[in-house]
Amino acid sequence: MPHTAPHWLAEGPRVAIRHFTPEDGPEFTARARESKDLHRPWLFPPDTDEAYAAYAGRLIEDPTKAGFLVCEKDSGAIAGFININNIVRGGFQCGALGYGAFAHAAGRGLMREGLDLVVGYAFGPLGLHRLEINVQPENAASVALARGGGFRLEGFSPAMIYIDGAWRDHERWALTAEMRNPG
Repeated sequence: MPHTAPHWLAEGPRVAIRHFTPEDGPEFTARARESKDLHRPWLFPPDTDEAYAAYAGRLIEDPTKAGFLVCEKDSGAIAGFININNIVRGGFQCGALGYGAFAHAAGRGLMREGLDLVVGYAFGPLGLHRLEINVQPENAASVALARGGGFRLEGFSPAMIYIDGAWRDHERWALTAEMRNPG
């Protein structure tokens, strides 16, 4: 898929992160359709132009959200996405992460590298103090990403989030700026 010159917000050895744009729709939705077997039953990213336009529009326009595409540096291809939702300012300075890898990039460590970049951006330019991840306990890949990213398990919430027609249990993981950069 063709890519224009990117504007990276942060770069690692193999991936970089950037914000969503309306022009990413065709690639994002194609990757989402290719990745349905990987995502189900945990995740339902937009897989049509209309759904992507609404989804990306919220991430672009809503100040309580920040969306990041994790892209392979060599090709610019979208490997996955990491969003910070429910950003609360004031004394809280917290946001909740949601993420997904696309099938072609799964299992290659690209999302782990991308998560590190997003966390650095969140605790740096965004000025957040705490990030939270809510994960269904059976989603081993998502739990591994949270654990590998340095997040600590803080608790268990039964019937926490409504997903795919039912209220699902979730583990609560969190990371603070001090945990990432002690002292």
